[in-house]
Amino acid sequence: MACKSDSACCNTAPNPELSSEQKTKSSCCNAPPKTQAAATQKNVHQGKLQFRVEGLCCAEEVSILRRVVGPLVGGEQHLAFDLLNTRMIVRDSAPSAPADGIIKAIRKTGMKAALYQKAESDNARLRQHTALRNWTATSGAFLVLAIICSAMPQLVAPSLTKWLYVAAIASGVRFVAPKAFYAAKTMRPDMNLLMAIAIAGALGIGEFFEGATVAFLFSLSLILESWSVGRARKAVEKLMDLSPPTLRKRETDGSESTIPVNKAELGTVFVVAAGERVALDGQVISGISSVDQAPITGESTPTLKEKGSEVFAGTINGEADLVIKATKTVQNTVLARITAMVSEAQGRRANAEQWVEKFAKIYTPAVMLLALAVALVPPLAFAMNWEDWFYRALVLLVIACPCALVISTPVSIVAGLTSAARNGILIKGGIYLELPAKLKAMALDKTGTITSGKPRVTHIIPIAAQDEDDLLTYAAALEARSAHPLAAPILAAAKMRGLEATPAENIELVAGRGQVGRIGGENAWLGSPRYLLERGASTACLAAQITKLEEDGATVVCIGKEQQVLGLIALQDTPRENAEATIRELHQLGLEKLVMLTGDNAAAAHKIATSVGIDAVHANLLPQDKLALIDKLSESHAVTAMIGDGVNDAPAMARADFGIAMGAIGSDAAIETADIALMNDDFNKLPWLIRHSRRTMGIIRQNITFAFVVKATLVVLTALGFSSLWAAILGDVGATLLVTANALRLLSPQNQDN
Repeated sequence: MACKSDSACCNTAPNPELSSEQKTKSSCCNAPPKTQAAATQKNVHQGKLQFRVEGLCCAEEVSILRRVVGPLVGGEQHLAFDLLNTRMIVRDSAPSAPADGIIKAIRKTGMKAALYQKAESDNARLRQHTALRNWTATSGAFLVLAIICSAMPQLVAPSLTKWLYVAAIASGVRFVAPKAFYAAKTMRPDMNLLMAIAIAGALGIGEFFEGATVAFLFSLSLILESWSVGRARKAVEKLMDLSPPTLRKRETDGSESTIPVNKAELGTVFVVAAGERVALDGQVISGISSVDQAPITGESTPTLKEKGSEVFAGTINGEADLVIKATKTVQNTVLARITAMVSEAQGRRANAEQWVEKFAKIYTPAVMLLALAVALVPPLAFAMNWEDWFYRALVLLVIACPCALVISTPVSIVAGLTSAARNGILIKGGIYLELPAKLKAMALDKTGTITSGKPRVTHIIPIAAQDEDDLLTYAAALEARSAHPLAAPILAAAKMRGLEATPAENIELVAGRGQVGRIGGENAWLGSPRYLLERGASTACLAAQITKLEEDGATVVCIGKEQQVLGLIALQDTPRENAEATIRELHQLGLEKLVMLTGDNAAAAHKIATSVGIDAVHANLLPQDKLALIDKLSESHAVTAMIGDGVNDAPAMARADFGIAMGAIGSDAAIETADIALMNDDFNKLPWLIRHSRRTMGIIRQNITFAFVVKATLVVLTALGFSSLWAAILGDVGATLLVTANALRLLSPQNQDN
């Protein structure tokens, strides 16, 4: 079998945040854009400075912070935002900037900032949500009281009723006013300024009820927005909740004690009883049990774990106790990395999300100008009633609030990322959640991707041996204590047939060629075809058989005793289970071209490709050859992907529009290299990924369309004189609630099915 040595050219790890154009400019061994960015982009949330920003809840605030803080850190490209945790990050790539200066600049926008600390941030976020809820409740209480008083004018003075309406307004705009003032001062209108103008206008024409209703309902919409983001945040945090808070530590004297997981160190030995969750990543040192890895990898079938097996935090032990040695601390487990990276992924926004943000920048001032025209043109040009058209202009301002539009997309993205993580697929940003929906061509590595990467016995050919079992028994006896990679599949084949082989005696290695030993008092040997030639035991017939097997991509092991050849065993890396069905499903999903790129020999590559239905094969490739072929594939297809092991195929994965890593669960490098990682090494997850991407983008399109339809309907009703301020804001609140609920459907159990 040919070895995978594609990584020999370079160790470039692709940066998921670089554009396709930057990816194209990198080369195999000379990739400045990629390598320079790797250090700065790899861990977005470990930048120079991190800030907790009170009031950071949607794209409006993000836009303001980019504009205000961007110049202080050398450009907005050095900023990333975590809306779930109200966090702003200044990346390592930024020039030095004083934290105090950034905090002061943020304070001028009407928001508050402090250096980020998780516990403090959680408390501050809870305090802010509680304050918002209390002020909204107060506004609602004053509004209800004012309505009751207005219904009894004979008992309550009209002036008191007006003051109750004013109190309702003041309570409702508590969190809106500072941001509205900043927007007015900088002449950059946003939804906060729209609401403030509408409320002030209502007071100006004596519509106290309308103004108070708008203030209350807009404050209520902020609570809904906070709730929706909180719901998404809790979904991500549930990933971390899979890990128990304590573990049972086994001391050197055999005694046990319960300690917090965060106090456990590397090398800590702990016991996991049947039915309990594993607390830390580790290696089994005693015990045999099946472990349910679905919470981490999405695998539906429990996996057998025994001495030497890896286990992961958050997985569920089955029928027997396991004693495990910790190989990761709680901050560095696979589960912790997944949780952190799902949260970080928001900083890499999808095109749809960026479009909504750009649209809102144009949309809001445009509607303000339209409202001004509605207020002035009919009275001035057609002598219509000033108060009537001024009121309609105020309604139009309320309708213009893009709240439903700007909240729906980020919530959809976070829900989509979290749903994928629950299904064993780690997606490193909104843009990489969007791209699979548009995928037209995919390049696939062979070994470890289409195939399992583990050889198995495919042919047993007795020559002088009595039968297949006899030959396999000889081979197993010689390999019984061998550490060679081909020993394990030979022993596994013998075990599967129920053969018991007594280990050979006096084993001696023949470096690079084979080994000899004594079985039943006779000298026996095992080795490569080259060793067969060296022993002078080869014949023309044997050579022809070996050549045929090797042309089919098999690795041949020769077994004999003394000068007699007992037979041949062929081992081959075979396609993954259901690989053919997966390739067929990818074609059915609309992929136009599936190409195998491999460094293996052509015969082996073509055999595998033909068996699973791959469209084209390119074999005997060096890394630079793969890069050239990815370039060619990209020229003829809009969106391309490369799937490989995440390290050896890194240059080609970097050149494609997005890269997918296989088996990230066992490789730190793989999880940091690819844009998408299949956590359980499951090639069959690819169709689910494409369907999930299309489902997510479909929900985003539904939300955007629905928000526009609601706005357009209200505009028409306003033009006809059938709308009002309170109806407009109620429509916006309803739209916000509905698009949020629609986005959160991505978290429902049916979206976890493969």
